[in-house]
Amino acid sequence: MSIAEQAKRVYESCLKAQLEAEHRDRFVAIEPVSESYFLGDEFIDAALAAKNAYPDRKSFVIRVGHEAAFHLGGAAS
Repeated sequence: MSIAEQAKRVYESCLKAQLEAEHRDRFVAIEPVSESYFLGDEFIDAALAAKNAYPDRKSFVIRVGHEAAFHLGGAAS
């Protein structure tokens, strides 16, 4: 299972209800081995907090309450 899949599993099973009620639109970096998470108002804040706590592990960043951390492009006309 990939880091992203593991982190999404942690988010769905342990964090989603609480974070979406209290921290919608913020970013959360999840280190899936420890199941630790780090919130930030910006993507980089959450990512750096996870990197500082676990410099030798990979984390995955999710935007709380959204399908993707970022939306690219626009609507075609």
